[in-house]
Amino acid sequence: MVATAPIKLSDINASLLPNTITAPIFEKSVEQSAVMSLARPAPLSIDATTVIPIPMDVPTADWVGQASKKPLSSGGVDIKSMTAKKLAVLIPVAEEVAMTNAAGLYAQLQRDLPTAFARAFDMAAIHGKTMRGATGPFTDYLAMTSNTVALGTASQGTGGIWKDFVDGMAEVVDEDWDYTGTVADHRLKPLLLQATDTTGRPILVDTTVPGTQQASAGTLIGEPLAYSRSVSGKQRRQSASSDTGLRAVGGDWSQAAFGVGMEITVRISKEATYIDEDGGVHSAFQENLVLLLAEAYYGYVQGDAQAFVTYTGTPSGS
Repeated sequence: MVATAPIKLSDINASLLPNTITAPIFEKSVEQSAVMSLARPAPLSIDATTVIPIPMDVPTADWVGQASKKPLSSGGVDIKSMTAKKLAVLIPVAEEVAMTNAAGLYAQLQRDLPTAFARAFDMAAIHGKTMRGATGPFTDYLAMTSNTVALGTASQGTGGIWKDFVDGMAEVVDEDWDYTGTVADHRLKPLLLQATDTTGRPILVDTTVPGTQQASAGTLIGEPLAYSRSVSGKQRRQSASSDTGLRAVGGDWSQAAFGVGMEITVRISKEATYIDEDGGVHSAFQENLVLLLAEAYYGYVQGDAQAFVTYTGTPSGS
């Protein structure tokens, strides 16, 4: 095995991290996003001005006799345009840390950036909101559907939470869509595992696959299940976030598509200034900081909102 030299800031291009760092960041961001784990991928340019048409349905073919009139596709083909939107985070780091342990710093980035990007993407795709509650970057989002089921509606004797989820599936299927999976908040898992029939026997088995850190981690009512803290909107260790009461979204994931840009860029500066959340202005040069600005491009579109159903519960703290 060839020994590798330690990474130093002087070895890093000022505008782009090496491929050995950027590639794992993108791979993990896809794995940790619940929406990306179920929706279908589509090509996306990182040029924010590029608009890519995404077909959200297929034409209808039919049999035809020799020399007969050719059948016209029924329903047409619904086209959605996916536009790249920029996601960014600015990270101030003490210069002493960056200079003495650059390799450790980049290893930490590989762990933290995927989580940060995945949370922000799922928040926008599910709620149509930014992480701070403003209007999100995407025109479409999953919570737009009017199909909804309140968890706890069905009695224990009629199937409890299992019936609630099947009732939601029925709302989607009755609209002629397929039910192909569910994204859920982590707060749902205890409710699923605590659910019992009238004799006290568990209705559901463990909904995760041991040893995996991917968002897609099991099944629910026979279809794939993926967890994301952005389903409820309440993020771990983020005091500004709040629980919306949303516990899951399920439906026909062929009606949702996402795109990821070709590269993640991380720009480095020891001279720039930045403004914190309280409005304070900081100088990296004066305060001996290294500023890391990570940016990436994502896109999201969906077809008919009625291809999905939301499941709600009581917000925590209520």
